[in-house]
Amino acid sequence: MVNSSDKISRKGGSSVFQHSVERWKINSSLVLEIRKNILRFLDAERDISVVKSSFKPGDVIHYVLDRRRTLNISQDLHSLLPEVSPMKNRRFKACSVVGNSGILLDSGCGKEIDNHEFVIRCNLAPVVEFAADVGTKSDFITMNPSVVQRAFGGFRNESDREKFVHRLSMLNDSVLWIPAFMVKGGEKHVEWVNALILKNKLKVRTAYPSLRLIHAVRGYWLTNKVYIKRPSTGLLMYTLATRFCDEIHLYGFWPFPKDINGKPVKYHYYDDLKACDCSSEARTRTPAENSCLKLARIQKGPFLTLLAL
Repeated sequence: MVNSSDKISRKGGSSVFQHSVERWKINSSLVLEIRKNILRFLDAERDISVVKSSFKPGDVIHYVLDRRRTLNISQDLHSLLPEVSPMKNRRFKACSVVGNSGILLDSGCGKEIDNHEFVIRCNLAPVVEFAADVGTKSDFITMNPSVVQRAFGGFRNESDREKFVHRLSMLNDSVLWIPAFMVKGGEKHVEWVNALILKNKLKVRTAYPSLRLIHAVRGYWLTNKVYIKRPSTGLLMYTLATRFCDEIHLYGFWPFPKDINGKPVKYHYYDDLKACDCSSEARTRTPAENSCLKLARIQKGPFLTLLAL
């Protein structure tokens, strides 16, 4: 899963990959082939976010993965919809997609991650206190509504709200990607987030994935024999990034409970959750998705480079 020329050194008792990727060469024809195949299923520039003209306040839509339930488009939500796609006409030579596996701890990958032209991060993970290993640059960051409850106490008190506002203030014009239309249950959290963004005039560019994105991405990966009902955030970000990035480097994606030396690996680098503690859906889809990305690396060449594994 890594180039055989990579060296492993010891740092604080942990393994650290010292990347040496000079032997890799981008196969441009395969890059174009992968991008062409993905674009048969989705228009990433359009599907990455609905825009203001898509809805008007008061419109009622059905949740993507729960069609029996509906959501009313509020005034706050509508006001935060972008006028045009936040990724319109954007293109980058090299991007990093940063997952949240504990494999990043003691990796020393922070500077390398931040050196990429465009950095995508998942689920508003904390970065400052882990900067040496994960970096701090955040050009595009996702935030599932469940993050409000898990990381910010459900905004039960002013301290939780201030903590959230401070975290978003650090993004400073980054794209904040909120999957608001997927399933019933997180709508109140989305509304609270929207209200805080507006009240505090936070300089983030909000984006809300299209109603067809999940099905389009799932359709593509079904052709690769990855049978999953709901793609993970990491797989969504990789798939979308193929449209905007000539090279994609993945960090912090690790499907195993232990590292190559047998040391236990946290499910997230920033908490004490173990792999066995995550949802049954995540346990089911993570190995399948990582196997698929591993095969992409082995079979399709260095369009996808798995780093910090």
